[in-house]
Amino acid sequence: MEEQQRRALRRGRARLVAALRVEPLWDPLEQRGIFTRLMLEKLQSAGSREEQARQLIIDLETRGKQAFPAFLSILRDTGQGDLAEMLIRECESLPVPPQLPDLRPVELELREEKHPKDVTPHERLSIPVQERPQIPAVLAQGSAVDKRSRDQGYKMKADPCGRCLILNNVNFSRDSGLSTREGSDIDSEKLERRFKALHFTVLTRRNLKAQEMVLELLSLSRQDHSALDCCVVAILSHGCQTSHIQFPGGVYGTDGKPIPIEKIVNYFNGSNCPSLRGKPKLFFIQACGGEQRDQGFVVDCDSPEEEAPGGSLESDATPFRLPSARVDEPDAVASLPTPSDILVSYSTFPGFVSWREKLRGSWYVEMLDSVLEQCAHSEDLLSMLVRVADAVSAKGRYKQIPGCFNFLRKKFFFVCD
Repeated sequence: MEEQQRRALRRGRARLVAALRVEPLWDPLEQRGIFTRLMLEKLQSAGSREEQARQLIIDLETRGKQAFPAFLSILRDTGQGDLAEMLIRECESLPVPPQLPDLRPVELELREEKHPKDVTPHERLSIPVQERPQIPAVLAQGSAVDKRSRDQGYKMKADPCGRCLILNNVNFSRDSGLSTREGSDIDSEKLERRFKALHFTVLTRRNLKAQEMVLELLSLSRQDHSALDCCVVAILSHGCQTSHIQFPGGVYGTDGKPIPIEKIVNYFNGSNCPSLRGKPKLFFIQACGGEQRDQGFVVDCDSPEEEAPGGSLESDATPFRLPSARVDEPDAVASLPTPSDILVSYSTFPGFVSWREKLRGSWYVEMLDSVLEQCAHSEDLLSMLVRVADAVSAKGRYKQIPGCFNFLRKKFFFVCD
């Protein structure tokens, strides 16, 4: 779908949610191949008519070039031509955004040969990259940590210091409509190796359905962490937008069913996981926050601009179905705020895609692993995540910037040999 059409849907969403009659749309949407029957059943289970309409408009943006004109035609056929005309007016009133070469989110094939001078602009995007990510020298040096700063941080004296669970979804069911996440095993191996080096007991699970993911997370949250100082959860999967109260985004099981991030985080909060109260709970999410592709903006900068690592990248973006229940039980007895001591690090800004390469893994995990290796002995976690964000933001023709929701009360330093 063209960006102008996406923006028209977004600008007209409020009126569509208020007035759209969704019931007559389901059969025509399936007959024209815009949605599968399984997708429509998920939409129909989203809740009220308004919630179904809202999610339909969000998901429609992901359904290809023919989705917008087909939707307009179906609106007219079902007696809702006024809404079709409204969308046409919105589309015509929007300026046409500048067009970049069509970078479809498919696998990146890294080229080893040198590029001839007469390559096309699209071909010029597929350039060889170094075998190992480099952090600028001025950033990689790292000064010695002030002992007072460490003493004021979280206590990290246990060995192992905590448990780390890695959920790595690569292959998805055919009915889910989700693509294979090639390169994710590289991410998983890097994280497993890195957190073992940082004195964590690591458990890696691969290709789990949504309910299986929930059971693994619940199992971890219900274990006794009294003798440990920390807990880490890393999730590598397709991601999506979601309505939320606390933490945005959701991740998919291999069966195509979504799990909200805030549901995952709340398994470990002060109410649900008493043995981790007052201890840092760290979540690293390699997944898309939505379908938007960030084209960036031009800045004046003294630092050299990094070339794009490839012309064909894969994203982990898919639409999200609104959860039917979003109410959490209050924490009646807690000595600290319920969501305290939690940090959720996202590979990308909410609403935007997160890029992954077939041969190197994701940009986010690649830089996170590199920064942890070079700086964990001398810097706290938040400082390192700023480095990760800076390094990832410099990559690629399309842009990406990681970020975090931080509710830690103290500085966090990993244990290094």
